[in-house]
Amino acid sequence: MKHTLSVLVDNEPGVLARVAGLFSRRSFNIDSLAVGTTEDPKYSRMTIVVDGETHSLEQVTKQLHKLINVLKINDLDPKETVERELVLIKVNAPSSTRAQIIEIVDIFRANIVDVAKNTLTIEVTGNTNKVHAIEEMLRPYGIKELVRTGKIALTRGLKSG
Repeated sequence: MKHTLSVLVDNEPGVLARVAGLFSRRSFNIDSLAVGTTEDPKYSRMTIVVDGETHSLEQVTKQLHKLINVLKINDLDPKETVERELVLIKVNAPSSTRAQIIEIVDIFRANIVDVAKNTLTIEVTGNTNKVHAIEEMLRPYGIKELVRTGKIALTRGLKSG
């Protein structure tokens, strides 16, 4: 089962390495990891997506709480969370298929951020299903490169993650 953890940490060097090292020592594979400063530059928020049993994840979160620079951990409920991911996709786009690709980009409300003689680079933001869907639609045209930020997420409403 996939879990999305929101981990509030001190914005200091080495914190990311300590958190990632803890997951590694517990044999948890991190599916995605996004880190950035919060509204207060003293703190950073890590959004970590892992696949694992709830009981094992509880053991990891207990260990995380023991790290001095970790202030708060939430296992986010998907029903109460807004999540997004940013993806850049460079796709083959000769003149013969360029119009079809632009149509797909429009349908998914994505953006073309670079145009070259035989390629288009497309920016997509959205939830995991949207990103996966446009990736599958573009795959037949030949994806040259693809990069994902990893999921970022916040709880809905007044709750804080």
